[in-house]
Amino acid sequence: MRHTRNPILWRIMDQGLEHPARTAVAAMASLLVAGAFRLPEAYWATITTIVVMQSTLGAALKVSAQRFAGTALGAAAGALVAMYFPPSAIAFGASVFALGLVCAALNLDRAAYRFAGITLAIIFLIGRDRSAWSVAIHRFIEVSIGIAVGLAVTALWPERDRARTA
Repeated sequence: MRHTRNPILWRIMDQGLEHPARTAVAAMASLLVAGAFRLPEAYWATITTIVVMQSTLGAALKVSAQRFAGTALGAAAGALVAMYFPPSAIAFGASVFALGLVCAALNLDRAAYRFAGITLAIIFLIGRDRSAWSVAIHRFIEVSIGIAVGLAVTALWPERDRARTA
């Protein structure tokens, strides 16, 4: 009967308000922390936090280590490639392929490879007014802040396990 009266409101109440509230608080916190460090593109911290907030603490801890490693690898690779090659599809594709091989050799999983590729793309393909190493360091710090804030909020404000009733 409740479903027929207002199915949208029922769905919101059934799924809960806690997860959106936790995610919003974490996203704002990461934006403020990155802004406090005067990072040029603080929104990357927020984007990363939103990604981290979609997991439970146990899952987020394991995959966040991989994301952190991938970001570091992608930042270094992006800066190195940008130093020697102008942005092009061939150089980018070869770099993404090489990152996949390096991730496999280092026994990093697909989360690491995904973050490495994203970080490489951001550093290598964007137009920039500063050195590639500066962009790489900022990106690494911004993403690291996002991971740290997401993990902190997940640990300090664990999501209750909601038993669904139909």
